[in-house]
Amino acid sequence: MGKRQQDCADCGAPVGYRDRALCWRCRKRDSADSARAACPGCGNSRILQPGTGRCAPCSRTCPDCGATVRLKGRIRCHRCHRRHEREQARRPCPRCGKPGYLREETGCCGSCSRPGPPKNPPRACAECGQVRRHAAFGLCGRCWQRHPGRPFVRAETLIAGLDDPPGWLRDFAAHAAAGFCPARACRLVSDLGKLLADGGPAHPSSLLERSMRLGRGNSPGTLARVLEGFFVARGLALPSGEPARRAAGRRQRRIDAVPGPLRPAVAGFAAASLNARERARRAGTRPRCDATIETHLSIIGNLACFLAAERAKTDWAAVDVHDVEAFLQIRPASRKRRLTALGQFFRWARSRRLLLIDPTRGITAPGPRGFRGHALTLADQRRLFRRWTSGPDVHPHEALTGLLALIHAATTQEIRHLTVEAIDPATHAVTLPGRPQPTPLDPWTWAALEACLAYRQALNSANPYLLITRQTKATRAPSSDGYVKNTLKAAGARPRILRSSRILALINATEPNLVATACGMTYDAVTAYLADRVDRTRLPNP
Repeated sequence: MGKRQQDCADCGAPVGYRDRALCWRCRKRDSADSARAACPGCGNSRILQPGTGRCAPCSRTCPDCGATVRLKGRIRCHRCHRRHEREQARRPCPRCGKPGYLREETGCCGSCSRPGPPKNPPRACAECGQVRRHAAFGLCGRCWQRHPGRPFVRAETLIAGLDDPPGWLRDFAAHAAAGFCPARACRLVSDLGKLLADGGPAHPSSLLERSMRLGRGNSPGTLARVLEGFFVARGLALPSGEPARRAAGRRQRRIDAVPGPLRPAVAGFAAASLNARERARRAGTRPRCDATIETHLSIIGNLACFLAAERAKTDWAAVDVHDVEAFLQIRPASRKRRLTALGQFFRWARSRRLLLIDPTRGITAPGPRGFRGHALTLADQRRLFRRWTSGPDVHPHEALTGLLALIHAATTQEIRHLTVEAIDPATHAVTLPGRPQPTPLDPWTWAALEACLAYRQALNSANPYLLITRQTKATRAPSSDGYVKNTLKAAGARPRILRSSRILALINATEPNLVATACGMTYDAVTAYLADRVDRTRLPNP
């Protein structure tokens, strides 16, 4: 007689053991279910791996993108696997050198295997007439690069590509075309287009601020200078104050060069000089320029370095007369100028209780009074006059600068700041800055001025000054002081010597008061040219 069979409590199948309530299939299923848990990756009930805490499929991740690898035997997901296979199939093209799929029939990539579109046949250029391939508007590449309409075409293309183009964009293209060659003006319009398309505000002040970041070093860049001149002339933005910022940087570099213990006093003197300049501007007197303040800071900084290195002194209160005298003996030729700067500094330091006694009070800078500069002989003056009146290859700026200085005793600043509005064609006179009345011009100087006007008209510049250069023709700033001096370099002369020669001749021939009134000088400045000067040619013949 066999064993009694029991029924499974779960499925009803026979159970051959008395102490068991489940059949072997249900027991196996329960043991497997107890080993499983919910996977945090897919959420299914799976056996979790001990290293990752996830099921086996979720534990396989792609090393490239981090996605789950579902297929066994792979280390990447389906998408990365296909991309990896395509990358492995690429080879460098022997023609272009770029990686690609090489064709069996050509051995090159697809781009190099396909023939390119046929080029347009060469035609006669509408500008130069040479048979070349056309770039645009029936012009060859060279003529299109020089075509004056390029900036305007680039501006129209930029306007068509912007969602909300500013209304002044066409005027800016005209402003850039007036001051630069077509290629450079087109580049400026393109750079402005990048600023308009970067997502920032299109307000002129914001554009001007962002354009200054494109410059290299301390320079704001060409685009920032052109934009500033354009916006300021049309009242769209205020001046950025770039010259003042650069002057502040130069002053700070001079202050930083002072030894540490002596530096606070020099910084305080610089701040006091700036405050004094502001008071002079409000009072209407003659304020100090940036160059004067920077020169004084350089002299004081040199004295501070001399005290720290040679005298082992790190306190301004310990400076005495012997230290100042030893410093002035280093460069005797500039004794007066350096003593003036040191006297101003020590007087300021004494008023701030930084020292008790001014060490420069009893020091003087003796020297001959009167004019001590160089002057040209009469033969040299005649040679230069013939060069600037009949020379065939003389630049108009050189002729005008030389004649204004030689005949009318004009200074470099007066020539730099001579504007077109100050010219009176009816009376052949010009109003030089700083002179109380217009200066009538002789026929030779007027001819040189007309040549400068023709040269300026050929440049098509909106600069208000008469002498314009490549750097200033797109702005409203005057030419630099060095440019005016270098215009006479080919003739071997300097404007200061030409002016001194003319003043000496006038002083020996006319009344000093008349010379002072005509040249806008003081009486003391004019009489200085009379000291120890005798014109031998005006003495009676013995």
